[in-house]
Parts: sequence; structure tokens; C-alpha cells
Amino acid sequence: MKLVTFDAGRVGRVEGDDVVEFDCTSTREWFERGGDVPETGERLALADVRLRAPIVPRKFFHTAGNFTAHHEELAAVNWSHPVHKGIVFFQNVDAIIGPDDPIVYPEGLTKELDYELELAVIIGKSGGWFGPDEADDYIAGYMVFNDITARDIQRREMESGVFSFSKGIDTFCPIGPWIVTKDEIADPHSLAMELRVNGEKRQVGNMNQMVLSLQHLISYHSPQLYAAGDIVTTGTISGVAAVQPNPFDFYLQSGDRIEAEIEGVGVLRNHVVPWSDAHEGTPYTNSL
Repeated sequence: MKLVTFDAGRVGRVEGDDVVEFDCTSTREWFERGGDVPETGERLALADVRLRAPIVPRKFFHTAGNFTAHHEELAAVNWSHPVHKGIVFFQNVDAIIGPDDPIVYPEGLTKELDYELELAVIIGKSGGWFGPDEADDYIAGYMVFNDITARDIQRREMESGVFSFSKGIDTFCPIGPWIVTKDEIADPHSLAMELRVNGEKRQVGNMNQMVLSLQHLISYHSPQLYAAGDIVTTGTISGVAAVQPNPFDFYLQSGDRIEAEIEGVGVLRNHVVPWSDAHEGTPYTNSL
């Protein structure tokens, strides 16, 4: 099943070229109720609805350095601290945007806007303090996540060994276009992944390149306690702009169009716009 949020906060499932509406207020509620939600009887053409971010979780758990090739290329960037696969931090859920929403380039804050294709795992029920052998019971679905990052800000943050602000700026959290339920994906550890900018391949990889399995990731975060609808990300594959010989040839610019694709999960499309397209006045700057 493909679960969607559409128009003004309506919830449904995609069936062919249509959306069948559910009688609930959010996909988080749908998971809280274990999917035991009736349909309203309304069916709309998919082409006639506006898809939104599929879910806004209570908690959004990030994972870093979990793909072998990406971990190796990060070592060449000369961060002040190594990016260990155990680095964990929360995403700012107010930064979430959906398919076809604009990523706003904050020119006053960064000159190094980067992309990171990741699989996002949806937690289906509340709970905590469990091991990898129980983790499958908590996995409910998957979606595409593009972890937009201001690398110059991240570089400063890494002087203390952690990062958060560089990834949590307004519009830096595109997710979607829908949630694919667990039963639709036979093996999430074998999915092909590709990110394109203006049609050019930038990241190409596969979920089989992960160091830690989904079960280990899900159980690792479990002492922080889950609620139904929470999100855990996997980390990104190789090919980000920051590791290129001349990264400024690859960093995102206003006008760029991004397609983040994961086999069987979907294609998340977003575009980059300048600050002036979203705000009045001169670009905001941070004096710290």
C-alpha cells in the first residue's frame, strides 16, 4: 500500500491512478490505530490532488556514516572529528517538506548546499528497549528522504564532533512522495538508490552497502522510546557534493531540480529556489 497525505491534510492510499480516502486526520493517526481505519468512500484522481509530506512524526532519528563507500569518502574530507556510524541526532520536524515543494536556499547562511539520499523507516507502534530480533515488529513502512545539508555550517559544528543545525534549517527535510507499507518491500536491504540533479546522476548505490542492518538501527534507537509514526533514517550512499575534487561544481544552486529515487519506494522530486522567492527582504544572516 502507498499511504499519502494530500490537499489540506487528508489521508488516503494510492490505487492505480486514484487516491482512496481514509477517515482519519493524519498518517500518524493511521499508524497509531494499527491501520484499522475505515475509508470515507471518496475516490479522487491522483492527478487532481496535491501530495504533501506523507507524515510529521513526533521524533525523527538520524543515522550517520552507515554506508561503507560514503564512510570511506568522508574520511578524505578531513573533518575535525570522524563521522562514526554511532552518531545520532534528531531532525527538526518543522523543516519537513513534501514532494514538489521548494527547498529554499538561505544564501545568508551557506554557500555549500548539499544533498544526501536516504531511506526513511516508519515505526508502526510505540515501544522501546528491544534488540534486533524484535525490530521487525516495529517496522511499518518506508519512504524516500533527502537530507539537505549546509556543509560549511556542518564543518564548524564538527569541531565539537556533532552536527544538527546544518541539517535542520527550514525546508531542509524533503520526504515522500508516499509511505510504502512493509508488505510491499520483500527485502529492504537490496534496494537500488539513485539521486539526480537536473537529470545528471550524482549518487548511485544500494541498500546492501549498509554497515548496520535496519534491525540493528531500529533497536539501537529503542532506548529513546518510539511512538507510532516515528522515523529512523539509514544514512546516505556515496557521491555527495562535499567529497568531489571540486565540490563547488556539485553543490546545489537555485534553479536546480532534484530527483531522489529508491527502488520500489518511489521518486521524491524537489527544486531549489532563492531566499527571495520565499521571503521578503534581504537574506537572513546568522552572526554567531
